[in-house]
Amino acid sequence: MTITTVRAANDTVQLYAAGSLRSALTDVGRAFKAATGTTVEAKFGPSGLLKDEIAGGAKAEVFAAANMEHPQALATAKRGGPVVLFARNELCALVSPTLAVTSETLLDAMLDPKVKLGTSTPRSDPSGDYTFEMFRKAEALKPGAQATLEKKALQLMGGASSVTPPPGRLVYSWHIEEGRADMFLAYCTATREAQRHSPDMKVVALPHALAVGADYGLTVIEGASSAAYRFAMFILSVEGQRILAGYGFGAPGLPQ
Repeated sequence: MTITTVRAANDTVQLYAAGSLRSALTDVGRAFKAATGTTVEAKFGPSGLLKDEIAGGAKAEVFAAANMEHPQALATAKRGGPVVLFARNELCALVSPTLAVTSETLLDAMLDPKVKLGTSTPRSDPSGDYTFEMFRKAEALKPGAQATLEKKALQLMGGASSVTPPPGRLVYSWHIEEGRADMFLAYCTATREAQRHSPDMKVVALPHALAVGADYGLTVIEGASSAAYRFAMFILSVEGQRILAGYGFGAPGLPQ
């Protein structure tokens, strides 16, 4: 990964990363510091909003997004270098213990007028974009499903004005526990983490016909330090990829 302008190395790397990467890249950052002595300071949030901040001049050095499009937009605008695929994810449903839902009945449950369906915000958060892609797939199974799902989707997170949970609470299970949603469509890694914190919640896989994969893209921002390049390469290294895999991400850099 090469960019024209590179700052001198320093002892801190500024990382902007998708919220779904918080736990995994926090651990990657710890491992990088242990190996190099360089600290990683991270800001996590919806990839689309972070991309806009970087485009507006935010002091990011490495951008790890939950899609390929947002880092590519920065690369196209000459704000970032080449975009590399570094992780994969999928969508799952986190479901209230009050609902009896399986993969086979998931679409019917989502379409049920009585079920409150939580999603992220499209364009601001790739999770919302992937969810609305799934709604388009639902149209092929049940005509009219796309419009119904798009209309009833409660865009509870990932937007500029989305509310944040109290400290120690995970956003998806928090919304369900507070009654704002009965199920939440989110990354499988995030739903499994929410289930670990709230064991009564259920994680339901999408049926094959509705399955949507998520590709995560990495870029180094124009003018980044040499330490930032080393951190980007560490994410792509076998050690970094093993940490991501340990959190349930697909890790394309691991030997098959």
